[in-house]
Amino acid sequence: MRGYVDENLCVACGLCAQACPEGFRMGEQGVAEGYRELPDYAIDDALQAAEDCPVGAIRIGK
Repeated sequence: MRGYVDENLCVACGLCAQACPEGFRMGEQGVAEGYRELPDYAIDDALQAAEDCPVGAIRIGK
C-alpha cells in the first residue's frame, strides 16, 4: 500500500507528515507527497491521516 496526495487539493498543513512520517513528507513544491510504500506497521496511521486531512487530498491504495 501507498499514500497518494492530490497536489491540487493539498493546503500544506503538514498533518499527514506528522501523523505518518513513514509514508508522507513535505515535498520540494511545498505540499505533501506520498513518497514510498507504507510499512505494515504504518498503515493505520496513514489511514488516519487520510481521514483527518482537512481537504480530502489523501488516498491510500496500491
